[in-house]
Amino acid sequence: MQNLWTHLSSPRHLMVFEAAARHGSFTLAAQELNVQQPSVSASIKQLEATLGIQLFRRSHRRINLTHAGDRLFADVTRAFELLEQSATSIRQSVSNDHVTLSASSAFNNYWMLPRLKTFQQSHPDIDLRLQSSDREPDLNVEPISLAIRLGDGNWPGCDCRRIAEEIIYPVAAPRVMAAALHLRNITGLLHQRLIHLEEPIRERPSWAQWFNEFGITEQPPRSGLRLNDYALVLQAAIAGEGFAFGWHHLVGPMVEQGLLASRPEWAWKTGRGFYLVWSKNIPLLPKAETVREWILTRSAAP
Repeated sequence: MQNLWTHLSSPRHLMVFEAAARHGSFTLAAQELNVQQPSVSASIKQLEATLGIQLFRRSHRRINLTHAGDRLFADVTRAFELLEQSATSIRQSVSNDHVTLSASSAFNNYWMLPRLKTFQQSHPDIDLRLQSSDREPDLNVEPISLAIRLGDGNWPGCDCRRIAEEIIYPVAAPRVMAAALHLRNITGLLHQRLIHLEEPIRERPSWAQWFNEFGITEQPPRSGLRLNDYALVLQAAIAGEGFAFGWHHLVGPMVEQGLLASRPEWAWKTGRGFYLVWSKNIPLLPKAETVREWILTRSAAP
C-alpha cells in the first residue's frame, strides 16, 4: 500500500481523475466534487507528473483519455465499484431493513412470484427484494443475503442447501405437442422446431448435450429460436414457438395448469442441482434466516 501512494501521491487525485474521465470534462468534474475547475486541473497535472505520463489529451473545449488514461480509468472504476459494494454491504448489515434474494429471472418469475403472497401474509414485517441477474453475485462482497445457483453445491466461501434436483425434459405448448409428428421416440425431436437457451455468462446445457445423454450423436438443427434468458424461453414455448427445455422444478406447475405439455419419460437427470446459497463469512441476519428457512420449507413441500 505504501508503494501505491508513492506511485499515485494522493487518493484524492484518483477521485478527481475518475470524475473527470467519467464526465469527459474538468468543469463537470469540479461541479460534482464541489470544487473550482483549476483545482481539478491541478490534481490531474500532479497525478500525471507522479506517473510520468499524460492521462488526457486537452483541446480547446474537450478532453479525451490517452491510452494510459483509458487503462487507469478502467482499473480505478473497478476498484471504486468494489469499495461501493463493500460499503453498501456494511450499511445493510447494520440497518437490517431488507432481505435481497438474487436469482435468475425465470426462478423469480415462476418459482418465487407464485409463492410471494403467501410469504408476505406470513411475514409482513420482512421487506423481501427479488434481484434478477445474468451473473452469479459475490455474496461475500455484494449486499445480497441469499442466492439461487445451479451447480454441484461447492462454492468457496459459501454455505448452501439443495432445493431441487436438475431434471430436464422437453416441453411445448399443448397444441404444438399434439401436432408434432414423429414423436414416437426421442429422435423425432430432431425434426421439430427447437428453442435454444444461450445465456451470455451462465453455462447451461444444450440440446446437443441432451440428445447425447440418450445416445443420439446426430446434431440438432441449427435453426430455431435462440434466446438468452430462460424466462423468455418459457414464454416462447407457451406461445407455440417450438420445443424447449423444461426444468422440472419450474415447469411442473405450468404443466399442471395446462400452459405446457411435457414428455417427462425423456427426463435427463444431470447430477447437478439448484441450491439456495449464502455467505459462510458474513452471518445471516435474523430476517434473512427466516427467508432462508421459508424457501427451504417451500421447496420441500410436494
